[in-house]
Amino acid sequence: MNKALSMLGVAAILLAIPLFQALYTVPETEQVLITQFGRPVGDPVTEAGLHFKIPFIQKVNRIEKRILEWDGRPNDMPTKDKLYISVDTFGRWRIRDPLTYFLRLRDERSAQSRLEDILGSETRSAVAKHELIEIIRSTEDRVPLRDDALIEANLSVGKLLPIRKGRKIIEEEIRLAAAEKLKEFGIELLDVRFKRINYNDSVRRKIYERMISERQQIAERFRSEGAGEAAKIIGKKERELRQIESIAYREVQTIRGKADAEATEIYASAYNQNPEAVALYEFTKSLETYESILDNQTTLLLSTDSDLFHFLKSMDGKRE
Repeated sequence: MNKALSMLGVAAILLAIPLFQALYTVPETEQVLITQFGRPVGDPVTEAGLHFKIPFIQKVNRIEKRILEWDGRPNDMPTKDKLYISVDTFGRWRIRDPLTYFLRLRDERSAQSRLEDILGSETRSAVAKHELIEIIRSTEDRVPLRDDALIEANLSVGKLLPIRKGRKIIEEEIRLAAAEKLKEFGIELLDVRFKRINYNDSVRRKIYERMISERQQIAERFRSEGAGEAAKIIGKKERELRQIESIAYREVQTIRGKADAEATEIYASAYNQNPEAVALYEFTKSLETYESILDNQTTLLLSTDSDLFHFLKSMDGKRE
C-alpha cells in the first residue's frame, strides 16, 4: 500500500512538471514572444492573463510594454554660427512591434545603444543647421527687455535676434527624423527634449571675454557721456557765475555812484551855506588829501601857486 502511494506521488510530480512548464502568466506591463529553438513562433502575446506553451521546447521572452526612458550623454557639437555647445538630451519610447524588436535588437541594452546612435546623430545634424539663439529660445514671440541706452548706442548687447523656429520645433524635427529610422527596429519614439545646453569649455572663456569687452564699451560710453555732461554743467555754472558777478558789480557801482552823489550833495549843501563853511570844507578836504598822500617816505615838489601848497604857506589857514 505504501509503495503504491509512493508511485502515485511520483507520477503526480512527473505530470505536474510538464503542466507547470506549459503555463505562464502575462502581466499588464509586459508582452510575451514565444520562441522555439531560438526562433519566434506565433504572434506576440499582448493580452494579460494565463497562457500555455509547449513545455521544454518553447521559451517565454518577456518584452516591456510600458513607456521607457532614454537619457543621452552630453555631446559637444557646433551650431550654425560656429559656436561649440554641449547638448544633453533625453527621450521617451516604447516597443510597438515586439517581433521586429526581438529579431533586430533582442534586449533593452541593444535598444538603448541604437537610440544613442540615432538620436545623437539627428541632434547633431539639427544643431548644425540652426543658430544658437533658435536652439535656446522656446517661443518665437518672446519680447526681450529693452534698454534704451544700449539701443541709442547701437550696441547689440542684450538684444535677442529674430528666429524662425525655436527650440520646440527643432526638438520635434529631431523626433520625426529619428522616429522614421527607429521604426525599422519596432520602436516608437514618443518624445525628445533638450535637457541642458552649455557652452563648450574651450569656448566659454572667449564668450566671457567678449561679454566683458561689450560691458566695458558700455561703461566707457557712459563715462564719456558723464564727462560731457559734467563739462556742460561746469561751463554753465561758470557762465552763470560770471553773469551774476557782472550784475552784482554793476548794481554795486550803481549804488556806490548814487551814494557818492548823495554824499556830495549833502556835503555841498552843508558847506555851501556861507564863505566860512566853504573855506572849512576846502581846509578839511586838503587835510584828508595830505593824510592820504604824505608819509615819512614821500617827497613832494610843489609850486608856490599850487592848490595843495597854499595851506602850507600860512599856518593860520589864510591865503596869501
